[in-house]
Amino acid sequence: MSAKAIITGIEITRHRLPLDPPFRASWDTQPRTHFDAAVVRVHTDLGVTGIGSGDMMLGFEGHEHLFVGQDAMQIERHWRILNNISFHWGRCWPLDLALWDLAGKIAGQPVWKLLGGLSDRVRAYASSGTLRSAGELADAAERYLAQGFPALKIRFHRGDWRDDVMALEAVRARVGDKLDLMVDCNQGWRMSWDAYPSWTLKDAVEVARELERLHIYWMEEPLHRGDREGMRRLRDKVDIRIAGGEMTRELYEFRDLINEGCLDVLQPDAALVGGITGLRRVAAMAQEHNLVFTPHTWTNGMGVVANAHLTAALCDAPFLEFPYDPPEWDLGARDFLMKDPLRVDSSGHIVMTNHPGMGYELAEDRLKATRVG
Repeated sequence: MSAKAIITGIEITRHRLPLDPPFRASWDTQPRTHFDAAVVRVHTDLGVTGIGSGDMMLGFEGHEHLFVGQDAMQIERHWRILNNISFHWGRCWPLDLALWDLAGKIAGQPVWKLLGGLSDRVRAYASSGTLRSAGELADAAERYLAQGFPALKIRFHRGDWRDDVMALEAVRARVGDKLDLMVDCNQGWRMSWDAYPSWTLKDAVEVARELERLHIYWMEEPLHRGDREGMRRLRDKVDIRIAGGEMTRELYEFRDLINEGCLDVLQPDAALVGGITGLRRVAAMAQEHNLVFTPHTWTNGMGVVANAHLTAALCDAPFLEFPYDPPEWDLGARDFLMKDPLRVDSSGHIVMTNHPGMGYELAEDRLKATRVG
């Protein structure tokens, strides 16, 4: 399909999935009894529709006219408008993901090939979200290993980091070196209702020493997101990789994080920060500075797919995040928008398809049942 495609409309629907049992996220002091998601559809005069999801698209309504009537393939132009909207209103980057899905459908190519086509796969790490007892966490680690995952990310947030380390020790004792382990310290940001402080640099150094003893692959968000000097000093003091940037809002902040030597691993999520169009710039900066670029992906299954296309296409990432922590956070919850859930293969890889666009299809029956507003 090669004809020019004109955007005729942008449709946003919002959906709420009840969660039973509730999901008790380690970074949230309030149990989550439902999961909210938005779906963006970009319609064209060719009858082709691009689809994206991720953040809730709050603040976008009223800006549709800035895109309707425009050539759908002018993605850089659309990105500039979205960047303005992000500054004045909210994070509306799922529209960028929908535009890339549309571009792939128009070109008859999967997004990962349009972006560069470096690889058709990326290794996934299982990303846990709950705080389990040491024994339960070790049991879960064995299950991840049996499913083919090469790595596991474990959350800290038990109140005293020494308790977190004890849970980590139980996992290492159970699975040995068969799994690479990462730790998310969850110190970079807080939920709206939480007022407790982040760690100090000395706290982070003390924890890092313990993580080095346990051969942890990276230490994620160990300090407040704005403490660039602290991150730089921490990175100089310890050998463990320092990861961060999952909720950073502006692309220039990644330039500064790189130039100031703050991070070894950059983790922006295309559904939350800059879209695919913006983050391919960050991926290139990371590559030029010999840093790891691997997106954070904790939105929903469609967001994971979009980040997988970006990462497979452009980066030599050692792993990509695969949010998965059953029973509270299983594929049925994470991917309820999608007709078929995203899975890893027996070797722990997310394998990209050759279907045009992102390759996912909507679960229209579930969307209808969960639609709100």
